[in-house]
Amino acid sequence: MTPCIWITGLSASGKSTFAQALKEKLDQQSVGSYILDGDELRKGLCSDLSLTPKDRSENIRRMAHVAKIISNTGTIPICAIISPYINDRESARQLFEECNFFEIYLSTKVEVCATRDPKGLYMKAKQGKIKGMTGIDAPYEAPLNPELIFDTAIEDLNDMVNTTLTFLSRNSQHV
Repeated sequence: MTPCIWITGLSASGKSTFAQALKEKLDQQSVGSYILDGDELRKGLCSDLSLTPKDRSENIRRMAHVAKIISNTGTIPICAIISPYINDRESARQLFEECNFFEIYLSTKVEVCATRDPKGLYMKAKQGKIKGMTGIDAPYEAPLNPELIFDTAIEDLNDMVNTTLTFLSRNSQHV
């Protein structure tokens, strides 16, 4: 089984951008990887779920199981998803062999994420058009012991990717 890379953080913290840059570097090294993006899963596999805590947990459960299936094929799943609750991320971790789940926390502050707001979600939440927006009127529980932490407001994307690859090469036999 290959490792699972689980990227968590607020909306607009840079999860998808980081996941794409990481995948490109892995591709250059001929290491198979696949991005599972939370937004994409919400369009299909998880389109029946709302933003309630129960549905958010189910969303994470589904992504984790898809990641496990991908991992079993020898491809590294790169999961880019808010995953706001510690318990849900820990449940995802339990699906993988010990030391085969790498949680990366993008600790970018909500104020920075709100200024980026590519989908206009923060603005809609502040206007009351969206209920249950993580970081606005729904909680985000920061990871207690992530393998890596980056603040995309101050850290260079290439440095983040290189740090991640160095970490993976030291801690996984598959990279």
